[in-house]
Amino acid sequence: MVVISALLIGLVFGAGIALSGMANPAKVLNFFDLAGSWDPSLIFVMGGALAVTFAGYRLVLKRPGPLLGGRFHLPARRDIDPGLVLGSAVFGVGWGISGFCPGGVIPALGLMRFEPVVFVAAMVTGILLARILKRQDLSAAPGRQGV
Repeated sequence: MVVISALLIGLVFGAGIALSGMANPAKVLNFFDLAGSWDPSLIFVMGGALAVTFAGYRLVLKRPGPLLGGRFHLPARRDIDPGLVLGSAVFGVGWGISGFCPGGVIPALGLMRFEPVVFVAAMVTGILLARILKRQDLSAAPGRQGV
């Protein structure tokens, strides 16, 4: 049941990304082109996502646990560390250069174009590289073992 619900949620998310045009990198890049052909529609997509997320968290977190899982998996840390800042910067630069974000590129893979495949390959490479660097950092720290 968990896999089926994840599939349905993914399909709804992908349909929303596709219908809003956010799987099209040109539309996203036009949002960042303030001096040229600026397209403000991404603001409305983000605003809608924020509103749904805000309401959803308020409703769902009143429950003792998720319907299809044992417990909620929420972040324990609230501090802003260098890894968060660096990761956010890399995400923003990658989004601004390519027009893809991780959520929008998955539905774009269905367009059978080369660019989303290159982006996903770069994203996976970056994830693996970050894991390797994190393991090295943890293993180098005194008194800590690698993950």
